[in-house]
Amino acid sequence: MSDYSRAIKLIKLYEGFNERAYPDPETGAEPYSVGYGTQFYPDGSPVKQGNCCTKQKAAEYLLKEVQVIANDLKQLNLGLDHSMEEALVSFIHSIGWDPFLYSDIIDYCDKEEWIAAAEAMTHWVFDNQHKVIGNLVERRREEVRLFLSEMNANAWTSGEVLLKAFRLYSATPHEIRAIRNLENQINPYVLAEFNNQFHLADEDSNYKSWE
Repeated sequence: MSDYSRAIKLIKLYEGFNERAYPDPETGAEPYSVGYGTQFYPDGSPVKQGNCCTKQKAAEYLLKEVQVIANDLKQLNLGLDHSMEEALVSFIHSIGWDPFLYSDIIDYCDKEEWIAAAEAMTHWVFDNQHKVIGNLVERRREEVRLFLSEMNANAWTSGEVLLKAFRLYSATPHEIRAIRNLENQINPYVLAEFNNQFHLADEDSNYKSWE
């Protein structure tokens, strides 16, 4: 099996260790979780009220869960790199398989729209009353960072981040937001120089002449 240590580290960090089984925050009852968020033991039996486990056992349960999630994820043939797989293993461990299977994330991955998939992951931070759940915002941020890490590394290595962005640009909402965020972080003098070199003023005049 591939190394999923980063996924395990994320899960341990944000689930925390619980020696005693605790109820679902939404229901106050089942499903119960123990250890690092384990709800089912390796034999398939559910965690029940009153169950306990050691850290060693919790780590064994988690490793088995990660193996199962990773194997099932591979069966979807989404063309993920390993960092994406690890990020989604942590994500699926957090939200569950059924919500993931019916989410937009799979569709985006299937179309290799990785940025859109990452953005969709950040929406999963609310409970049934639409209130943000504890540390989920930070967890999703870390999962997204891991999800995009290999893609970002390859882009920076090539030295063509903006050229790739320009070639792929299709004016989708997440692309526009990314451009706005970049503009806000760039020195205005650098933007002005880019404007002059790129002849954006000329392009704007040509565009208006067509209106």
